[in-house]
Amino acid sequence: MKVSLLPFYTSLRPWFPVFCLTICAFIFNTTEFAPISLLSDIARDFRMSEAQAGLMMSVYAWIVATVSLPLMLLTQSVERKKLLLMLLVFFIGAHLLSSVAWSYTTLMVSRVAIAFAHAIFWSITASLTYRLAPKGQTTRALSILATGSALAVVLGLPIGRIIGQALGWRFTFGCIAALSTLMLFFLVKLLPLLPSVNAGSLKSLPLLWKRPALLGIYLLTIVTITAHFTAYTYIEPFVQQVSLLGETFATTALFIFGTSGLLGSVIFAKFKQRHPFRLIVFALSMLIGVLLLLLPLGFYPLSLSLLCVLWGIAVCLVNLILQISVLELSPDATDVAMSMYSGIYNIGIGGGAFVGSLVISHSSMAYVGFVGALFGSFALALAVWLWKRYLVERR
Repeated sequence: MKVSLLPFYTSLRPWFPVFCLTICAFIFNTTEFAPISLLSDIARDFRMSEAQAGLMMSVYAWIVATVSLPLMLLTQSVERKKLLLMLLVFFIGAHLLSSVAWSYTTLMVSRVAIAFAHAIFWSITASLTYRLAPKGQTTRALSILATGSALAVVLGLPIGRIIGQALGWRFTFGCIAALSTLMLFFLVKLLPLLPSVNAGSLKSLPLLWKRPALLGIYLLTIVTITAHFTAYTYIEPFVQQVSLLGETFATTALFIFGTSGLLGSVIFAKFKQRHPFRLIVFALSMLIGVLLLLLPLGFYPLSLSLLCVLWGIAVCLVNLILQISVLELSPDATDVAMSMYSGIYNIGIGGGAFVGSLVISHSSMAYVGFVGALFGSFALALAVWLWKRYLVERR
C-alpha cells in the first residue's frame, strides 16, 4: 500500500520559515557559548589561564549588552529579509576568521564582530517569527523559537566540544560558518520580503519602562543568568581540575546537560499555561540545589551526571519562561523589548563569567557553584515577589 507524503509536506510547508529562524537562533546562541566547551583548549593553545580565556565570554556579552538597542534603532527601517541576509554574511565571515585565528587578539576581534551580528539578530528575530507564523499559531511559533535558542545553551555546547576535541577548537567555528551558509541559502529561498513594522522606536522606551512586570523580568534575567554562568562558564575545567574526571567525562557531562534540556522543553510545554508560578519556582529551586551540590557531589560520575540532568532541565525552563514572558509583556514593541532583553541577558552572561573568574583568581574554582547559588537564591526571592505581585494576577 502506497502512502503519500504530500499531505504531511503541505501541512509543514508554512512552518519552514519559522524552522529556519529557529535553527538560526540555535546557531547564534551556540556560537556565543561555544568557548565554554573549548575553554581549556583555547587557554592551552594561547598559553593563558582558564580565568583569562573565560573573560572572552564577558567581553562578548558586554558588547551585545551595549550595542543591542542602538543597533536595533539604527536598522529599524531596513527591510527585514535584506537585513537578516546581510547579518548572516557578516556572521559567516567573522567565523571564518575565528577558524584561522593565529592569536588570542585575532580571536577576540572575530568574536567582537560576531557580537555585533548577534545584537541585531536577537533584536528582530522574535517579531519576524511572530509575523511568519501560520495564522493562529503565533504562540506556538514563538515557543518553537524560544526552545531553539534555549537548546543552544544545553545542546550546542556538547556538540561543539565533540567537534573541537576531535578536530581542534578552530574547526568548531568553521562548522558554525558552514551551517550558517546552509541557512543563508534556505532563507534566500524561503523568506518573503518583510518590511519593518511594529519595530518600536525611541518613543517606545518610556512606555516599556512604565511596565513594572517587564522591568522585574529584566532584573530577574540579570540575576538568574549571573547565577548560572558563574559556574557554567567554567564547567569544562571544573570537571577536569576539581572533579578530576578527565577530558572525556567533561564532554559527557556537557552532552548529558544538553540532552536533558529537551526534557525541560517538554515540561515547559506541558505546564507553562496551567502552572506558570510553580514552574519558575521549581526551575530556580532546582538550579540553586544543583549549584550547592556541585562541589560535594562533583567527584563521582553518577552523581555529577544526575546534577547535569537537573541543571539542564532548570536552565532550559528558565530561558523559556523569561523569553516568553518578555514577548507576552511587550506585544506593541517587540523589537525594542527583545533588544533590551538580549542586552540584559548578556549582562548576566558577562557578569557570571566575570564573577566566576574572580572566584577562581582569588579563591578556588571549587567554589564557583556556591557563589552562583547565592545569586540564585536572590533570583528565587525576586521571582516569588514578581509573580505574586504582578504576573499571577495578570494571568
